[in-house]
Amino acid sequence: MYKALQALCHEFEQEFDTIPLERKLVLIELSDYIQSRLEAESINIVVICTHNSRRSHMGQIWTALAADYYGIKNIKTFSGGTEATAFNPRAVEAFKRVGFDIDMVENEYGNHRYQIRWSEEMESYTAFSKRYNKKPNPKEKYAAVMVCTEADKGCPIVKGCDFRLSLPYEDPKAFDDTELESDKYDERLRQIGRELLYALSQVNN
Repeated sequence: MYKALQALCHEFEQEFDTIPLERKLVLIELSDYIQSRLEAESINIVVICTHNSRRSHMGQIWTALAADYYGIKNIKTFSGGTEATAFNPRAVEAFKRVGFDIDMVENEYGNHRYQIRWSEEMESYTAFSKRYNKKPNPKEKYAAVMVCTEADKGCPIVKGCDFRLSLPYEDPKAFDDTELESDKYDERLRQIGRELLYALSQVNN
């Protein structure tokens, strides 16, 4: 893992006690789900928000990195929306600022595809916007982690999932084109990273 991201994970671990108890209790539900499926061939986690542009990508990528960090081998992460738009470039820049290696590899009508790396040894991780029930996302036996209240309300039934968790985060989009834009994207990226690292730290594998 890149040194900057390794250091950031260590920093997050020192900040676990800043996570409110009510959030920890929700995050432990995700830990318990993962724990219950450790013997499965794969543990599929789909992080869902309305547009699959910001928070769901943050959740997907941090869950994958946290699985690597804690050595949980069979976790596969995905993201999706109730509609598809694009992986927002402001979120992409926030990932770059903390040390991820991200390159745009394809521009398909504005829905860019990116290759993401957090380690020299890993195969590049592909990210782009899609509906939660479209390829390459799984169709059944997956955890649906809902990271915005709009998606949670907009998807009263998430077909195929065997576990659903409401884990809402405030949308940094509210600060687009303001002087607080970068700070708010960084803040949300760090919050999601810290909390998902905590969830996976509770898995005894």
